[in-house]
This record gives sequence, C-alpha cells and structure tokens, in this order.
Amino acid sequence: MRYTTIIVGNILIILNFSIFASEMQPLHQHNPLQSEQYSPATEIVRSNGAAIRIKIDTEYVQNGLSAVSMNKLPLNWHGMQGVELSIPGLNALLTQQYIKQYTSPAGLQWLKAVMNRGKVYLPLIRKEVEEMNLPLELAYLPVIESAFLPTAVSRSGAVGLWQFMKNSIHGYGMVIDEWRDDRRDVLKSTQGALKKLQDNYRYFKDWPLALAAYNAGLGAVQRAVQKAGVKDYWVLCEKKHLKNETIHYVPKFLAIAFILANPSNYGLEPDWTEAPPIERIPVGRMADVKLLEEKAGIEQGILKALNPELYFGITPSDPNYLLKVPAEYKEPIEKLLRNKNENLILFYYHTIHSGDTLSALSRHYGVSVEQIKLSNPGIQDRYLKLGAKIKIPAIKNVGPYERPALPASSIAFEGTHVVKKGETLWSIALAYDVDPEVLATVNGLTLSSILREGYLLKTPIKKIENGGE
Repeated sequence: MRYTTIIVGNILIILNFSIFASEMQPLHQHNPLQSEQYSPATEIVRSNGAAIRIKIDTEYVQNGLSAVSMNKLPLNWHGMQGVELSIPGLNALLTQQYIKQYTSPAGLQWLKAVMNRGKVYLPLIRKEVEEMNLPLELAYLPVIESAFLPTAVSRSGAVGLWQFMKNSIHGYGMVIDEWRDDRRDVLKSTQGALKKLQDNYRYFKDWPLALAAYNAGLGAVQRAVQKAGVKDYWVLCEKKHLKNETIHYVPKFLAIAFILANPSNYGLEPDWTEAPPIERIPVGRMADVKLLEEKAGIEQGILKALNPELYFGITPSDPNYLLKVPAEYKEPIEKLLRNKNENLILFYYHTIHSGDTLSALSRHYGVSVEQIKLSNPGIQDRYLKLGAKIKIPAIKNVGPYERPALPASSIAFEGTHVVKKGETLWSIALAYDVDPEVLATVNGLTLSSILREGYLLKTPIKKIENGGE
C-alpha cells in the first residue's frame, strides 16, 4: 500500500490512494485504447518536440466560444473539451488504474478540494508554462507534489508547491535564510521547478524520464538508463530499475493531468481564470507586510498570501529581495517604502540592564542575535551599554523580559582568577557559583569567547548573609 505524506504546520496529511502489488499489470504503454473513451483528436505539433491532441467541438467553435490563450491553442486544453496529453504514457495500464482511482467518488472529491485550493496559483503556473513553451499538463504537477499547499513539508524535508529539498535549489534562483524560504515562493519555485524539468528533458530528450528524474534525481535515472541500456521510462519500470515511488510517479501524474485537462468529463468545474497582474518591487529594508497592507489600504492577508516565503511576514533587508504586490497597489506601496520616516515594522524597545546579553534577549523575544544586530547597527554583545535602549523586531507576542533572579546572598566581583589550560567560562562560573552570562558580561566577554591561558578574570567573592565566610 502506498501513501503520499504532506506535513502542513503541525498537521500531518496522509493521502491514501493505494494500489496493491497483486493488482498491478504490465506497464507497457502501447496497449490499445478503448475507443469509447478517447475520441479522434486533432494533433498540433509543438516546438518542444511534443504534441498536444485536442478534440475540437465543431459546434462550440462555430458559436464563437473558442477563446485562444496558451501558444495560440484553444483554452479547452484545460477546459470544456476533450484533450489528450502531449507527454506519452496515458494508455499504460498503471496510468489507467490511477485514472479509475482518481475518478472514483472519493478521488474526485479530493481532486475538487485540491483544485479549489490551487485555483489561486494555477493561472500563474500556466503563464510560466506558456512562456517556457513546455507541455501544458506540467501545470498540474503540484497536485501530486504538494496538493497545492505552498507551505507543505514532506517527511524528507522537501518544501513548497514543487517540493524542493534544501540541497536542490542551487542554480534555480532561490534563497533560504533566517527571514525567508524561497521554496515557498510560488513564482520562484515554479520558475525553478519548470527550469529543472526543462533541464532534465534536454538531457534525456524524453518527458517521462525527465519527470522520473524530478522525482528520483537525475543521477538515479542516469544509473537506471545505463543499467538497462535503453532510454525508455516504461522499460526501466518493467525491469524494476527505478524505485517503486518513481514507477508510480509518472502514471499518477499523467492520470491526474488527463482528468484535470478534461474536467467537465468527470463532473469537475473548469477554471479559465487568467493570472492576476502581479508586480515585484524591491523593498531594501525590513517591513511588516501587515503594516504595508494597513497603510496602503490593501485587504488584510493579500500580501501574506502572495509572499508565503516570509517566515514572520517581515521582509529582509536584502536589497535583492523583491516583494510581490497586486499591480494596482504598486505605486502606494513604493511611496511608503521610499519614505524613510515611515515606520514599517513594529519593535520592542528594551533597556539594557546589568547581566543582559543578546543571546538571552534573542531567546526571550524569539528572534536571532543577527536580527537584533540588524536592527541596531554597531551593537556588540560584549559592550552592551547599561541604560541604552535597543530595538528588537516584534516577531512574536511576548511578555516583559524577566531577568534571572540573583542568589539571596550579595555578590561582589572583587576577586581575580588566572585562566588555566582547558578552563572555560562555564567551568569557572561553576567553580565560583555564579551565572556564566553574568561572569562573561562583567569581564566584557560572551559565552562564546575563547579564554586564553593566563587571562585574568574578575571573579565574585561570595559573602554569606549569616555572617559566615
């Protein structure tokens, strides 16, 4: 039994469309099609070497209802009319089994829910597919990758609509840092995924193999081809040279793509929505998208939905970062960003007291030390000035900062300690019964400072309140 697992936030979703091994039949793609299922089609050769086969409804065209869009092909490739895919393998028996599975009442209900979620992203994805002149059905690949959840996380750590691993984003224009994960950026990840698929196709000159490489990795498919001595995905599957997940991956995709390219045949509602006009603008500074929405008069939640890559809804200071905004709001947002007197991020203002460290403040406020430093240029952990006020990004709602309670006895740092080989602030603090952060601060150090042999430290002399020594 096979499961596809997606983790969204703390919610684990297990999609169970099982195919038992005992039910599997040969995968060869040249089995005859049932004539009652597939009507004669018009073939249009595409410049990428593939072809799309479209069953044109004569009456539909004569009534002037045939809108033109993708590569000047009728929009019915994803709408009202019958469509055959440009990627071969639709008539493979495993593909047919998946078509039956996904057109069952439960399967169609799941597809309907997924496509309802995906209608926000699908127009943009179709536009990118169009501009790269790729097989049109690739727009449906996120259905089996993430169920159109831009925040989806797999058990293996793959993230986003297109399920990129951290080590697979190199060369595809994505960045991961403490502020953002571009694998969640719908536009960047879509462009990266389509470029990756295009690269795979250019290598194999075969779309089923390109898709298999997207799932299993280029190296794994290369080794399978070398072992079999043939560049044929279906032969590799029959010889079991690919892992089971990859054997099912392409048939499952083709089945879903065929159903969604012919939605009316299965009681699903076609969606011909065009991609909304979106502009990408440089921000150049930290800005809370909620404040941008409020000050620019944008409906709450739109910028967050357009920029799901932002961990905290705050843009990074990276000058290369581009924020996606509705085209109609480009000018007011740019005006806000240009006004350096306009406060576009919320801060906590913290007054430095004795014993405060950036590491302790970062733990309390839920931000990194680097984020605090970015908000306070020139600040140094070992030289925090008592009484100074520093800004801390208000990423989380937290209560007042509570300093660790000092021991009941009074502590004076009137003694000294000569550092011996192998000693650390931690071991010395333990020996003198003092908090290591306090010991570090008094000596102008941090917990990560390296102590050199012979270094002279100020240490406490503990005075017991009952008069003892």
